[in-house]
Amino acid sequence: MSMNSRLASSLAVSLLAALAFTLFAQDKDKSDAATIRSMELKWTESYKLRQVDILSSLLADDFVITIEDGSTYSKTGYISHSAEPSVHVEVADMSDLKVRMHGNTAVVTGSYHERGTSDGKRYEYHDRFTDIWMKAGGKWQVVASHYSVPVK
Repeated sequence: MSMNSRLASSLAVSLLAALAFTLFAQDKDKSDAATIRSMELKWTESYKLRQVDILSSLLADDFVITIEDGSTYSKTGYISHSAEPSVHVEVADMSDLKVRMHGNTAVVTGSYHERGTSDGKRYEYHDRFTDIWMKAGGKWQVVASHYSVPVK
C-alpha cells in the first residue's frame, strides 16, 4: 500500500470516527433534553400537589429561586412555601419550553401560568422563567430558577 493510500485510509477512518462521535453527542443531547423536559413537568406537578419528597429530590442542596417580586428562597425555603397549607394551587401549566444542552448543564426557558388561592384570596400569575439544571453523580437536579412577569 502506498503512502498516499495509507494517508487516505487514515483520513477516512478519522472522518468516520468524528462523524460517529458527533451523531452520538447529538443523540445524547436529545435524550438529556427529553429527560429535562420530563423533570420540569414532574417538578410543576409535584409543586401543585405539594409532594415535598419529589420536590426535594429534584432540587440541588444549594438550589436558589428568585420569584416575581425579587425575593429569593433556598431549597428549604421553597419547599416550606410549597407545603404551606394556606396556598391551594388550582392551575400550574408550562408552555413554550425550550431546553438547551451544554454538556452536564441544561438551560430551560418557557412560560408559566399559575392560578389558585392564598389565605383565601385568589391569585393568578403569568410569568417567564429560566431554570438551570446540572448533572452530577449521574443525577440531574435544578440548581437555580428565576421567574419574572413580562412587561406589557
